[in-house]
Amino acid sequence: MTKDFSRLEKQLGVKFKKRELLTQALVHRSYLNENPRFETGHNERLEFLGDAVLELVVTEYLYKNYENPEGELTNWRAALVNSKMLAKLAQKLKIENFLYLSRGEAKDGNSKARQFILANAFEALVGAIYLDGGYKKAQTFILKNLIVELDEILTHKLYLDPKSRFQELSQEYVGVTPVYKVLAESGPDNNKRFAMGVFIGEKLVASGDGSSKQEAEENAAEAGLKEKGWE
Repeated sequence: MTKDFSRLEKQLGVKFKKRELLTQALVHRSYLNENPRFETGHNERLEFLGDAVLELVVTEYLYKNYENPEGELTNWRAALVNSKMLAKLAQKLKIENFLYLSRGEAKDGNSKARQFILANAFEALVGAIYLDGGYKKAQTFILKNLIVELDEILTHKLYLDPKSRFQELSQEYVGVTPVYKVLAESGPDNNKRFAMGVFIGEKLVASGDGSSKQEAEENAAEAGLKEKGWE
């Protein structure tokens, strides 16, 4: 199955000398299970390379432009290169339209699984750009598409996890430290699910669920940020 990658190159602002690298960056492992004779391998090795290139470019940029302590720069970098951010950029660049997925993966609406596929494809794409055009070309692409998100991350303190952000903003706006309470537990001991509520005073602000109390609290805090308009 061939795709019109000239449209994607236009969206990316990158022209590939070796089009097969671009193709491979978009091949999910599941596609090869159904199409073993496909012209390239899957994108996992390119993803491995792209992850390292992303980290280097972002680290270099932060080091040269900010004199903050190492711990702060580490948190900022993590906010830039996490799967949620990379999936967001992949969606913005419409990479999903060009992915090679198995029929099952293509139909799967699981947003978390799709987020990882998109984030991995973005990393693989960076790896492909690096191999095709070198460090400078990859750096230009990352600065143009990823580093521009830094202002919003710093303005809204998105480098903090949802619980830390919710606590900080709750103390700032209402002078109260939020607390978390178990609302419900379900499932057998080896596969428990928890529903946690985040409260300001006696008032339930939002709830979240997860396979651990910590995950459920993070989800409750994230829902709380939306509920209060503190995002």
